[in-house]
Amino acid sequence: MIKLVIFDLDGTLLNTLPTIAYYGNKALSEYGLPAIETERYKTLVGNGRDLLIHRMLAETGNDTPELYQKVGKVYDAAYEADQLYLTEPYGGIEELLRSLKEKGVRLAVLSNKPDNVVKPIVDKMFGGLFDEVWGKRSDYPVKPAPDGAFEICRIVGVSADETAFVGDTYVDIETGKNADLLTIGVEWGFRTREELKKAGADFIVEHPLEIENKLN
Repeated sequence: MIKLVIFDLDGTLLNTLPTIAYYGNKALSEYGLPAIETERYKTLVGNGRDLLIHRMLAETGNDTPELYQKVGKVYDAAYEADQLYLTEPYGGIEELLRSLKEKGVRLAVLSNKPDNVVKPIVDKMFGGLFDEVWGKRSDYPVKPAPDGAFEICRIVGVSADETAFVGDTYVDIETGKNADLLTIGVEWGFRTREELKKAGADFIVEHPLEIENKLN
């Protein structure tokens, strides 16, 4: 039986795509670079903030070290100033989390988003529902490395065979598999069912409340 569920954040718990696109394009415009369509950001995100900035610049044909530093600084400052702008939980997520919590299932977040952004976002959106909240930390490699998932299991005191990982991209599924966890892919996020299937997700769900049925 599953006793701990680790969730990805962007595209799984929260629809942050409009937020990321808004701040990404704001940063690009500061240096006269063209905006990127919001939908295109679905394929730019997933591997952390650093690669996001590089991919944004590559889209415009301007991925230089100087612009990486400048655009990244504007992006970070804008995002940190108003972290919840245009961000909303997906329908059914809060109901799922509360139901799992009531049943004694431990909850955690593991994101490639910077830790100093992830923690306040989760706290403001979901209060005290999560036992552990992890963003990108300097002392741990980003997903799909399993290190963060291993540490969350250790801190919470739940074994890998009692833990599930839920996410919307191949990075999340690979993270779960690298940590020997049950993997659940979600269709409402940033990537496709085909990507999740190819990554080898144990289950793929269309609605948050379906997740609870996969944990028994």
